[in-house]
Amino acid sequence: MKSLKNLKYKTPVFKKDQPDDTYKFKPLPAPSGKYPYHLVLKDIVPQVSDQHMAFHMIGDTGGVGNPALQQLIANTMASQCNKESKPDDGPQFLYHLGDVVYHYGEAEQYDNQFFQSFGNYPGPIFAIAGNHDSDINPLSTHSYKSLDAFTKVFCDTTSRPVAFSNQTKRKSMVQPNIYWTMKTPLATIIGLYSNVPKFGVITEEQKNWFIAELRSANPDKMLIVCIHHAPYSADINHGSSLPMIAFLEEAFETTGKKPDIVFSGHVHNYQRFCKNYTDGKSISFVIAGAGGFDELHPVASTDDVRFTADIPQLDDVKLMNYYDTGHGFLQIGINKEEDSISLNGNYFSINPNEGITLVDSFTISKSIRQKNIEAYA
Repeated sequence: MKSLKNLKYKTPVFKKDQPDDTYKFKPLPAPSGKYPYHLVLKDIVPQVSDQHMAFHMIGDTGGVGNPALQQLIANTMASQCNKESKPDDGPQFLYHLGDVVYHYGEAEQYDNQFFQSFGNYPGPIFAIAGNHDSDINPLSTHSYKSLDAFTKVFCDTTSRPVAFSNQTKRKSMVQPNIYWTMKTPLATIIGLYSNVPKFGVITEEQKNWFIAELRSANPDKMLIVCIHHAPYSADINHGSSLPMIAFLEEAFETTGKKPDIVFSGHVHNYQRFCKNYTDGKSISFVIAGAGGFDELHPVASTDDVRFTADIPQLDDVKLMNYYDTGHGFLQIGINKEEDSISLNGNYFSINPNEGITLVDSFTISKSIRQKNIEAYA
């Protein structure tokens, strides 16, 4: 008798008969920094090495349905940063994949959903905005614009105490824009903004910026793209996003350049896909959106008539592994050898009764042409 897991899709799926909600699109705030919106990691974390770096990735941590679980996840990541043996090997920062707060991006939600939860996390926290961070509560008693609170927390012009943080020690981050690029010694991390609608919307201005960032990215570093709305998914709540697939594929085709890996949130589970291209390149697409919000999104069953995998946009994409029955987070390590560079990912699940469990591991490696990588190239 086959297990239930064997009846699940092994490919991404498309959810049929979905209404068009692009009317939910919200105008973007003005950039807080100068074009091309770069942030140099060594300006924030001076001790980051030119040979090894490690960091956490997590999405959809907001919500108060199960605050104890949310706090457990944050505390577990903090403990990995504070390893007594070889502390330099521990993660040095957290990259948030969006939906910091639910269900709307209200300033009053940041204290208990972010500042308190991550009060013990020792490193800096960077973020891209999710759809819930960007939405506006129609029942709010005061007027505010999309991403007002998010920009005060993450896109400030200088690091300072946040007025609505209840006097916690964490100060604002100085990301230069809602979409932006982190320049590190070993990786270029491009953070995109996909707005409020269920399947995401990218403006023409951001598309042109993204194309320029792909073209200018150092080929001897890991090229990482982060976008909240997952291009590929097999879950029952969202399924794959055809607009995000079209956006990425157009940029890849225009530039002739592809990232080494794409990370997303939005879907409340863990999924790792591999897409094989005709030029021989393979890209991993990883979802890590089970960061604390209490509702999880199971992977669809093959007999569920609401879904199909039989559309061209999903060809040559395979679901390599998934975890849809609990919450967790990613730990990423990037290492440089003499003539190669590798990215190692570990996904850990968290269970209040069972503790931490390693669910999935993956490695991406590539040869590099230069023996010395310029940290700011």
